[in-house]
Amino acid sequence: MAATERMPRDLEPMLARPAKTLPEGDGWAYEIKWDGIRARTYVEGGEVRIAARRGTDHTPRYPELAAIAEALEGHDAILDGEIVAFDESGRPSFQLLQRRMGLSNETTIRLRAAETPATYIAFDLLWLDGRSLLAEPYLERREALAELGLDGPNWQAPAHHLGDGQRLWEAIRRQGLEGVVAKRVESPYRPGQRSGEWLKVRYRRGQELVIGGWMPGEGTRGGRVGSLLVGYFDQGKLVYAGGVGTGFTQEMLDRLTALLEPLTRSDSPFELGEDPVLKYRQRARDRGAGPVWVEPELVCEVEFTEWTHEGTLRQSAFKGLRDDKDPRDVVRES
Repeated sequence: MAATERMPRDLEPMLARPAKTLPEGDGWAYEIKWDGIRARTYVEGGEVRIAARRGTDHTPRYPELAAIAEALEGHDAILDGEIVAFDESGRPSFQLLQRRMGLSNETTIRLRAAETPATYIAFDLLWLDGRSLLAEPYLERREALAELGLDGPNWQAPAHHLGDGQRLWEAIRRQGLEGVVAKRVESPYRPGQRSGEWLKVRYRRGQELVIGGWMPGEGTRGGRVGSLLVGYFDQGKLVYAGGVGTGFTQEMLDRLTALLEPLTRSDSPFELGEDPVLKYRQRARDRGAGPVWVEPELVCEVEFTEWTHEGTLRQSAFKGLRDDKDPRDVVRES
């Protein structure tokens, strides 16, 4: 492509398909699955723009990432990666990253950036100095990314692993990380596609789910969210997947209550699966309130042990909200 090509402004991320086991063979490379927010970083003329998965501009929320432009030493580039927050043991924590999400006040953002700094994990290079790399094989894009030398206080480009995916898998299990992504070494970058050329295998079982209602809490949770009623979309209809009543901080309960109250509706948004109206009717009579139905507009991340035969979650726990996901894109992962 011509060196004078203009930088695209709205590339969609390439997505990975869920898989139960890692593929094996020389044709695959393996990366850590990072527990954060997917984001493309556009660097042009020394300016940085960070776009979330849905294209939302997240640049003001992460001021500590602006210096990536300086780290690139004059290169114009589009990076694909994940915004993460590391805990005291050096592991990415989605719960910790919640402190950085949904903020708009500049003073609060600066304070939170100092308390809970974000790190940008770059794992792909889509465009460099006037040339698109989308059609280039994965390995060539990764080599070009490595040559940029991204290793700073709030950004890094961890190495990929060729062959022996099980060794990486055992390492992430020992460290309690989220999982592994396998990528075909010859695969181009396919914006907006969930291609079988990228496969993700989770160590900790979980997925994104849509909030369709909530049950009021008891005791200290009185008048606020006690548990969430969640689901996923199947052919345009919201399927009930169960309730989530653990994993919340007091700060998150306050935030959820404030976000969900304006979304209240009179009837259940769930159209398929176990009937939550019947399930929670007796509980509502016992408590004297609930369930409260809401428009299915908020997405959350949930961990659980397994799917039951009834199609609901067992031993589920709330991890955090996902403002980078479109509710209509949330489906049940295998």
